Amino acid sequence: MDKRMTAADIVAELQDGMTIGIGGWGPRRKPMALIREILRSDLKDLTVVAYGGADVGMLCAAGKVKKVVFAFVSLDFIPLEPYFRQARQKGEIDVMEIDEGMMLLGLRAAAWGCPYIPTRIGLGTDVVRVNPEIKVIDSPYDEKEWVAMPALKLDVSLLHADRADERGVCQIKGSDHYMDDWFARAAQKTFVTCDELVDADYFNNPEESRYVFWERSMTSGVCLQPGGAHPTSCAPLYGFDVPHFKEYNASAKDGGFETYFEKFIQNSSEEEYQTKVGGLEAIKQLPLPVY
Repeated sequence: MDKRMTAADIVAELQDGMTIGIGGWGPRRKPMALIREILRSDLKDLTVVAYGGADVGMLCAAGKVKKVVFAFVSLDFIPLEPYFRQARQKGEIDVMEIDEGMMLLGLRAAAWGCPYIPTRIGLGTDVVRVNPEIKVIDSPYDEKEWVAMPALKLDVSLLHADRADERGVCQIKGSDHYMDDWFARAAQKTFVTCDELVDADYFNNPEESRYVFWERSMTSGVCLQPGGAHPTSCAPLYGFDVPHFKEYNASAKDGGFETYFEKFIQNSSEEEYQTKVGGLEAIKQLPLPVY
C-alpha cells in the first residue's frame, strides 16, 4: 500500500465549500506547505475547523474562507492573529466560537459517529446564546441540563507530522500531539505532510511506534515535505520563526496580505519559498520555544 502524494495532488482532492480541519495548535505544527498550496489554488468558500494560527489568518486574508469554527486564532507571542482579526471585525466571515474543550468533544462526536456529546462546558455562558446551532438538552436520567455539543464532521483534515511511512503510519515526537488524532478520525479523508519519510520497519521498534497516535487506515495520503510546518514549529525538530512571524504580523498594517503573498508565496514552489526564508537548514536551526 503506497499512499505517497505531492502537495499538489492533495490540494487537487479538495473542493469548493468543503469543511476542512487543520491540525496543530496556534503557531505549532501546522501543515503550512499545504496551506500555501491552497493559497496558490482557486479554492473558495471553505469552512475551516482549527485551533487556529496563521493557517486560518492566511486563508481568510486570501478570501478562501466562508466560515471558521474555532476555539482561538493566535500566534501565541502575538496574541491576535492579524488577518483573522481583520476578517472578523469587517464581518467578512461567519464564525462559530467555542471553548477549547467543546471543540475536542465535537471532533470526538464526529469520530465516534455520534450526533452530539453532552457536556457541562458552556452552561451559563454566552457560548450557547451566540451559537444557536448548539442546543441545551434535558438529561433523561435526572433533572440536570446539558450542552449538546454537535459533531464537527470534516470532509478533510490536513495535518503535519514528524515522520510517516508510505502506508500512512504517522509519528509525532513533540511533547504534545494536540488534537491531531481526533482531527484524523473526524474526517472522511486525512492528508499528512511530514518532515521525514521512513521505511515501514522503522515502526517495528516499540520506542518509535509509541509515538503513533492514530490508525494508518485514517490516513488517506502522505507527502514528504521537510520544513513543511514553517513558519510554525515542529518540535523537537525545529521551533517557530519569530522574525518571520513579526514580518507577517507587520504586513497587516503595511502593505496588506497581498504584499506578503507576492513576496513569499505567489509564483513560488515550496522549495523557492524555503529559499526565501533562509533555506531548509536555517529552518532546522530555529530554536525551540521555552515556557
